[in-house]
Order: sequence, then C-alpha cells, then structure tokens
Amino acid sequence: MEKIKAIIFDAYGTLFDVNSAAEKCKDKIGNKWESFANYWRTTQLEYTWLRSLMNRHEDFLRVTEDSLDKSMKVFKIDYAMKEELLNLYKILSPFKEVPCVLKALKKKKFKLAILSNGTPDLLNELVKSNNLDNIFDDIFSIEEVKIYKPDSRVYNIPIKKYQIEKSEVAYLSSNTWDLSASGNYGFNPVWVNRNNNIFDNLDYVPKYQIDNLSKLLDIV
Repeated sequence: MEKIKAIIFDAYGTLFDVNSAAEKCKDKIGNKWESFANYWRTTQLEYTWLRSLMNRHEDFLRVTEDSLDKSMKVFKIDYAMKEELLNLYKILSPFKEVPCVLKALKKKKFKLAILSNGTPDLLNELVKSNNLDNIFDDIFSIEEVKIYKPDSRVYNIPIKKYQIEKSEVAYLSSNTWDLSASGNYGFNPVWVNRNNNIFDNLDYVPKYQIDNLSKLLDIV
C-alpha cells in the first residue's frame, strides 16, 4: 500500500472488543453471556441504520442503552445489571495487540485517527481508560454530521480536516458493510477479520485482509 498519509480506524469491534463488557459480567450472566453480547451488538447496529433511514438521530450512548434494554429483556437478564453493563461499555478492553501496533505506527509518522459512531465523550473516555490518549491525532465522531455509517458524509469528515486525497487513507474495520462503504467512497480499506468470517456481497471487496492488527505493519 503506497502513498498512505493517514491511517484511520473504526473503534468498536476493530480496536476495542465490543463483547468485553458482557464478558466481565459472565459470572452473573452465565453461559449465555456471549450470545447476549452478540445480540446486543447486532441490535445496536440495526438501530443506527434504522435511525439514519428514518432521519431520527439519537447519539450512540442512547442507541447503546436502547439496544441493551431490548437485549436484556430477550435474554431475561436481571435489569439491576443494566447500569453496570452500560458503564463497562464505556471502558471496553482493546484487543491485545492494539497498543503495541498503534505505538509502532506512531513512530512511522502516519496521521492516526479514529472514525466512529461513538460520541466524542464516549470515544475520549474509551481511549483514555486504555492509556491510548497520546496516540491519535484526531478522534472523529459521526456527531459532526448527525448520521451513522455507512453514509458517505461520515467518511468525508477526515478528508475535510486533513485536505488529502481519499486514496491516501488506509481505513481499518472489522465490519464488512463499513469497509464496502469506505472503499466505494475511495479509501483503501483493510478488513480486520478476527473470526474468519465471510465478506458480505455489498459491491466492494477490499484488497487487504488481516486476522489481527499486527499484520497491518507488513502492509503500510
């Protein structure tokens, strides 16, 4: 991958493990914790898409809470745990290789940024709680445009700030719909396929696929 000036990361599911909140409560939730975590995540994403289509924007914390509320009812989880789970979502754990990879990329003088559905407050807390607050040049939130990914206005946020060509951006995500949208927009997408999933049929397939972020160091 040549002429890359900025490396931009999706946050949830790419840098940070979205299942880690439920995993920290697995002794209370029981062996259904992983199914519950996956359902919560799927519902959360569906709510972002539906709100965008309905033009009824609410920020990511509200969407996360609403999707948690439904998921707890579906899986019959004690409602007294709601606040604990929501607070744990604010401090999700990074995947194990993330800190070292980000520090190595920082030394290479790339512009490093996050581009996420999360609110600025959520993202700043997430980064700070994991001691990554000195890594990123920018943390971009969809709140600037009040619509969720995969709308093209989201991917335009860092282009406006950096005044660079779309082709000069490497974009990392674990979500295939996010990668298809970013690739159609003009970025160089890299699929972080940690779970050996199958790519969706969405008009764009990225050239690069890695099973963890450390492999990115061989590409850029």
